Amino acid sequence: MNHKQRLELTWIGKDQRPRLEPRILLEDPEKSYHAKTRITEGDIFDNRLIFGDNLLALKALEQDYAGKVKCVYIDPPYNTGSAFEHYDDGMEHSIWLSLIRARLEILWKLLDKTEGSIWISIDDSEMAYLKVLCDELFGRRSFIACNIWQKRYSRENREAIGDAHEYLLVYAKEPDVFKGIRNKLPLGEKQLSVYKNKNNDPKGPWRAVSFSAQGYRPNQMYEIVSPYTGKRHRPPSGSCWKVIEDEYNRLLSEGRMFFGKDGNAVPSRIQYLKDIEGIVPWTWWPHDEVGHTDESKKEIQALFGKQDAFDTPKPERLIQRIIQIATKPGDLVLDSFLGSGTTAAVAHKMHRRWIGVELGEHADTLCIPRLKKVIDGEDPGGVTSAVDWKGGGGFRYYRLAPSLLEKDHWGNWVIAKDYNAAMLAEAVCKLMGFSYAPSESEYWIHGRSSETDYIYVTTQSLTHEQLAAISHEVGEERSLLVCCKAFRTNNLDAFPNLTVKKIPQTVLSKCEWGKDDYSLKVENLPMSAPPPEPPIAQPSLFGEGE
Repeated sequence: MNHKQRLELTWIGKDQRPRLEPRILLEDPEKSYHAKTRITEGDIFDNRLIFGDNLLALKALEQDYAGKVKCVYIDPPYNTGSAFEHYDDGMEHSIWLSLIRARLEILWKLLDKTEGSIWISIDDSEMAYLKVLCDELFGRRSFIACNIWQKRYSRENREAIGDAHEYLLVYAKEPDVFKGIRNKLPLGEKQLSVYKNKNNDPKGPWRAVSFSAQGYRPNQMYEIVSPYTGKRHRPPSGSCWKVIEDEYNRLLSEGRMFFGKDGNAVPSRIQYLKDIEGIVPWTWWPHDEVGHTDESKKEIQALFGKQDAFDTPKPERLIQRIIQIATKPGDLVLDSFLGSGTTAAVAHKMHRRWIGVELGEHADTLCIPRLKKVIDGEDPGGVTSAVDWKGGGGFRYYRLAPSLLEKDHWGNWVIAKDYNAAMLAEAVCKLMGFSYAPSESEYWIHGRSSETDYIYVTTQSLTHEQLAAISHEVGEERSLLVCCKAFRTNNLDAFPNLTVKKIPQTVLSKCEWGKDDYSLKVENLPMSAPPPEPPIAQPSLFGEGE
């Protein structure tokens, strides 16, 4: 056998993929919210809070937002296994992997092609599987880091080995570009405390850093003489000086070399606090730098008056660090498992644009009131003071439209009765790959795929005469896809600039209709039907050998 093999993760049902319907989004103006006045010129109002199944919501965003998101952060259900006692061994992991893969594939498409990065919170239960899956989907070269977040500061004595951490997997579209543009972190209290100014240096606080480097470079093995005592210094064993002699002489002339209090110490370089842009992130994220679970629960309690408003919130400082590293003001951040709204709240305070998706009561009971407080400048805690947030901006609240097609009394697929003409036009545009852009002057332009290619959607039955009139208006230099209920003509070839399709027939095969739940909470999925029992053999009326 000569099958081409590759390194990949295999699971039950891997080849089965959902055929997602690209729904349209409908704004609910009563739940959208904006500040009454502008606080700054940089206030952002076009944020989106989307209520609905997050896989369908991602599919709804795909056409308009592909390549536009700078940072994706998700905190998906961790698949602890507690919900799977009724499933066959291995089935629970397979279901989880299939559902998370479908989301990751779309999220990867949404990322900016050069600067985009995705950050995924996960724990030990699925981390190893998820890492291999991400390598397969994104490519191993796209892997940046597996950060470890210390979520607890006290021991868990109820376990054989206490659980004290979670992971943050990070992948980037272009790792080399991401490395070049990723932002350094501001110095914390520990880093700041090492900068002193005991000699009242007019350049401000400073510290001494090593002037030696490992290795052997002939032009960096020179002798240094202390200008204060005349003591001679050679590089330490197995090392050389960090720079060539000419560069050392420049640093010495600028007063940037330090020989200890008595002038006899091994030379070191003076580093001024004012010259530090920040520190390079590393993979260990301790609780004192980015918060812990108790801190996040207190943040929820301060907002909503009770700690149990949300089971697994993340501290705002954790999300702040992600956004600090991966984005700059004005960039777009997306969280499709918004939960209590932490990502949206922090992104808003940090002057980033954001999209959040949440299904269930949390969208209304937690996300909306939390974001209103942020916008009104009444958020009591989190990173509010650290980022000097005063309020402003706003968001629009959207829900997913129902499925475009539904079955009538006879079991035939028909356009759902909830759809008006505008909704139908937008939905068909999305299904056919056109950008919805209705013209104010031409009734037959509902969308376009290029400067000369348009689409027209109508529930009318079009006659030959009507098609002829439309064809005349379109002209020879443009083309038009006409999606209508029916048409009556014996000669479509008479209209070379028109392509005429019937709806719903033309879209029936594009996706699965009427499915509203692709829940990642596996415990909510229905059990598969048991196989039918084999029929019981009935005795023959005529005996054996009939």
